[in-house]
Amino acid sequence: MSDPAKRAEELRILLNYHNYQYYVLDNPEIEDYEYDKLLRELEEIEAAHPELITPDSPTQRVGGEALTMFEPVHHEVVMESLQDLFSHDEVREFDKRVREAEKDITYVVEPKIDGLSVSLEYENGLFVRGSTRGDGVTGEDVTANLKTIRSIPLKLNMPIPFIEVRGEVFMPHERFFKLVEQQELNDEKPFKNCRNAAAGSLRQKNPKITASRGLDIFVFNIQRIEGVDVELHSKGHELLKKLGFKVIPDYKICTDIGQVIEEIDKIGERRGKLPYDIDGAVVKVDSYAVRRKLGSTAKFPRWAAAFKFPPEEKETKLLDIEINVGRTGVLTPTAVLEPVTLAGTTVSRATLHNQDFIDGLKIAIGDTVIVRKAGEIIPEIIGVAKKGGGDIYKMPTTCPSCGSPVFREEDEAALRCTNAECPAQLLRHLIHFASRGAMDIEGLGPAIIEALVSKGLVKSPADLYYLDIERVKEIERMGEKSAKNLISSIEKSKSAGLARLLYAFGIRNVGQKAAKLIAGRFKTIDRLFNVTVDELTQIDEIGEVIAQSTVDFFKLKSTEHLVERLRFAGVLMEDNTEEVADTRFAGMTFVLTGTLPTYTRSEASKIIESLGGKVSGSVSKKTTYVLAGEDAGSKLTKAQSLGVPIINEDQFKEMIK
Repeated sequence: MSDPAKRAEELRILLNYHNYQYYVLDNPEIEDYEYDKLLRELEEIEAAHPELITPDSPTQRVGGEALTMFEPVHHEVVMESLQDLFSHDEVREFDKRVREAEKDITYVVEPKIDGLSVSLEYENGLFVRGSTRGDGVTGEDVTANLKTIRSIPLKLNMPIPFIEVRGEVFMPHERFFKLVEQQELNDEKPFKNCRNAAAGSLRQKNPKITASRGLDIFVFNIQRIEGVDVELHSKGHELLKKLGFKVIPDYKICTDIGQVIEEIDKIGERRGKLPYDIDGAVVKVDSYAVRRKLGSTAKFPRWAAAFKFPPEEKETKLLDIEINVGRTGVLTPTAVLEPVTLAGTTVSRATLHNQDFIDGLKIAIGDTVIVRKAGEIIPEIIGVAKKGGGDIYKMPTTCPSCGSPVFREEDEAALRCTNAECPAQLLRHLIHFASRGAMDIEGLGPAIIEALVSKGLVKSPADLYYLDIERVKEIERMGEKSAKNLISSIEKSKSAGLARLLYAFGIRNVGQKAAKLIAGRFKTIDRLFNVTVDELTQIDEIGEVIAQSTVDFFKLKSTEHLVERLRFAGVLMEDNTEEVADTRFAGMTFVLTGTLPTYTRSEASKIIESLGGKVSGSVSKKTTYVLAGEDAGSKLTKAQSLGVPIINEDQFKEMIK
């Protein structure tokens, strides 16, 4: 057998090389499958020999526990913001001020990436710390999350004593659109633009979530360096490339302000065609000596400025308004426009958001509207330039996909379809229906569900219970054994019980806890078809909003149809929760906060409920006990202020003996 230490080193070098080729140079030399095999081999060696794990190992890019907070980082070199310029005249004025201090000036012009600015620190060639810009003086330590970005080297190509560089973390358009699609599928509020998505993804407490977001980085500045002399910004870029960094692209050295303005305009022309967001161009003095001479004001350096591109706006005619039904049942109006060129691309459609947005701008079909691109990628209408004579558009009262009534919550601007079997919502409903907290159908993940839907095998949650092995085998990569396992999981889920079934229906405002309370009171689904709001609100912790949503759901013909098909398939329609024999916690309300030494919150909650107690998410005067673990936060503080008894896990264990 070969030497594990020697083989591990060979694999690290090989994997880091291919990582650099793929993520920095965009020049992959091997297939993903081959890369994954090499990575698996290294993981197996390190698992057998933990002492061989090194900080630069590719296996260390995603690891460790989720963080409870980010530690503050003091920036030795202030991460300054830049003065904004909005016209060619202001660029010339900037040049004039610079040349008052130094006549012979060379500039570097770079695209201004619209993302999140970060600092990366390396000691003897190894990545040791990464932090956000924060207020420029103090940022946050996000080292674990930055390690998940594949274009950030964990080990430099040269072991220089120390270097700190500044870069911009961003989310490519392709990844942004996929993330928004997934958020909508999960009924989450989607990010509005790539910059917010990048910032939100980098500041995740769990590095594994950050790793799944597909972030990237461009490095554009040397903040501090030891062991190497660099006197020009442009030469610094060359050094950064040699060290293995993904350097800001398309930077241009300019010897006069005319060339600077020309390059700014060229960057502006390219911005609509780039696979990432830019919001301007940065002009920097090339010489570090001149930079030191010019210094900084209280707000920004005198040797650099940012030319900000104005959002391009065009007028065009609104030809029609189409209504799309999203996967969460939300009806979204989309403007159909006479094609117009914006930021380098042709735009013929734009979102109109909701009825409030349409009413605010008094939009009617036939109007001449003003269109721009929000964040350079999403077209939006910002006003009406000329009225066309039509009435203000009104949203439909029925779903265009299935014809069911639509409704609007008091605190929401969106209209939603009420039909649980609406074809437009099918994928999202199925994913929720099969999820762990609902029917818990093991092996039925989003990819399998999407395949079942695309083949027309499933058009309703009830259809899952009428599948057979032969039809499931039609799905790509689904063999005999996998098909049998899936059918077995579906069969097992039939006995999930009424509480899980109610939650699986995805009734608006009805979560797992409410579903359990309703099932415990009414015992069988048949009683819910005639239930009233008054009867439901008699249940402790069930308010009018939850009660009304439940009543509305069981009034629908589509609900009756769905329930009958599930019943015919053999799905249990009754509450199967075991009666509590030991009621020592009856009448008590517990609140859990922090991390417990041995129990998860879910485990502790189940114990409390099994003994007749209740678990609440908020502390009040009615709270009996607060069970607190490590890193307990505001709930513990509130409990102390209200005088609520606080117990630890050891005391809790004594109580449940």
